[in-house]
Amino acid sequence: MPIPTVLLAEDDRALRTSVENLLLIEGYRVVTACDGPDAVAGVAGSSPDAIVLDVMMPRLDGLAVCRSLRAQGVRTPVLMLTARVEVTDRVAGLDAGADDYLVKPFEPAELLARLRALLRRVPAEAGPDRADAGTLEAGGVRLDPSSRRVWRDDEEVVLSRTEFDLLELLLRNRGVVLSHATIHERIWGYDFGPSSKNLTVFVSYLRRKLARTGRPGVIHTVRGVGYTVR
Repeated sequence: MPIPTVLLAEDDRALRTSVENLLLIEGYRVVTACDGPDAVAGVAGSSPDAIVLDVMMPRLDGLAVCRSLRAQGVRTPVLMLTARVEVTDRVAGLDAGADDYLVKPFEPAELLARLRALLRRVPAEAGPDRADAGTLEAGGVRLDPSSRRVWRDDEEVVLSRTEFDLLELLLRNRGVVLSHATIHERIWGYDFGPSSKNLTVFVSYLRRKLARTGRPGVIHTVRGVGYTVR
């Protein structure tokens, strides 16, 4: 099995070295970058399997780097590191095209869990060859697992890899209430616990993308339990 390559872009030298050593111990190949332009060049030169990208970097911040990569057609999964704790700041990372985010300071185990989850997923451009890959529909939302495309009322909705996987999971379990722990395990491969806002942010952002004037929401909250589509 090929050894995954991770591009790590972080301007804090101590943190960069610490995370690099952690990834090397876990068996990854690591390419490092200390600022935005260095990160863009590193992606072009190393074709990494995943990118760990700090938001606050000199010359070109992480959000701009992510937007630039997505504009170039680079679909490599991006895990964004941020010291900002506000939901709006996290949403900015998702809006730039990141697949997941992690708030500093973080536990090494959580970083590794999120990275493993991103690397486990089938690449968007590959299209899974599955017997159950038929179109999924609910409330005017239509999802095609084979092409990894989504529409709401015939208008295509562009989703990140994580957003797509979350919506697909909910649609495949239409009418079933999935707990926070179940969704964490299925999407990220790790239960981040009740204090994590990670899932709440992703659901909020997904709802915003699927919203249409005069149309009811598709994803419903079951307070104290989890989420369902109906």
